[in-house]
Amino acid sequence: MIEQLTFPDFPVIDKPFKDPQFRTLPRPIWTENKAKLIERYLYYFVFITFHGDYIDGFAGPQEPDNPEMWAAKLVLESEPKRLRKFFLCEKKKKGYTALETLKKEQPEIKGRSIQLYHGDFNQYINQILESGLIRKNDATFCLLDQRTFECQWATIKALASFEKEKFKIELFYFLGSGWLHRALSQQSDKTVIDAWWGSSDWTDLKDLPPIRIQELFCKRFKEELGYRYVTPWPIYERNDGGRVMYHMIHATDHDAAPTLMDRAYRKAVIDKESPEQFQLELDEWKEEYGEYSV
Repeated sequence: MIEQLTFPDFPVIDKPFKDPQFRTLPRPIWTENKAKLIERYLYYFVFITFHGDYIDGFAGPQEPDNPEMWAAKLVLESEPKRLRKFFLCEKKKKGYTALETLKKEQPEIKGRSIQLYHGDFNQYINQILESGLIRKNDATFCLLDQRTFECQWATIKALASFEKEKFKIELFYFLGSGWLHRALSQQSDKTVIDAWWGSSDWTDLKDLPPIRIQELFCKRFKEELGYRYVTPWPIYERNDGGRVMYHMIHATDHDAAPTLMDRAYRKAVIDKESPEQFQLELDEWKEEYGEYSV
């Protein structure tokens, strides 16, 4: 049965795919396209897994007038609809109401469920993980597109330590690099930062450049949380570059995932490949690199 699949054979690749269409984009991924990056990556990975669970801890629209920036909407409406279970959490009333409307707009699909949570994701995470709905062999993804200090380190630890058969819950963690120094100085309630960082020794961050901060986060994701691959992907201020506003930290255990994220980052803002085209390329890659046995 499809719902019992984990990850099929896939080539281990320690270098980018030899894709003749790969070219350095004339424009980087910028803030208005970060949701498209997530949607494109899941299109690739779920196309391989044939299933998946999706957790979004801060799922309400950040720009209500721009649905193309709403990750939950793009992922829910992406084709083919192979994600099976959605867990969408939003604290703000207006954002939660938008999620309710979005859920009502979705077609009824057998085996597909959408769970909504109105409140603090840090308080709901254990309920979600202990619900029994996320099984050990489910490919599971969690988007943490927080507003600066919203996602507590204890929440990330809960996700990373959730018992899975082979692979940890894959994380997409947004670090607000572009304004972090200002936020650290302006946040009056320092216990909020303590919870975000996981301890009170965050004060040294104020003296570090953004690149060192994201390196520290990546190191913690590897050493403290035990992820095999951790990569920070820069999200720029605008379409012609400018400063880095976010780093999207991608944490995964699966050998194929970093290469697929590389592909998604390069292609997020261009037309999506058809499933037939993507399958043809997968077959070519397997022929060149060999099978990967999980």
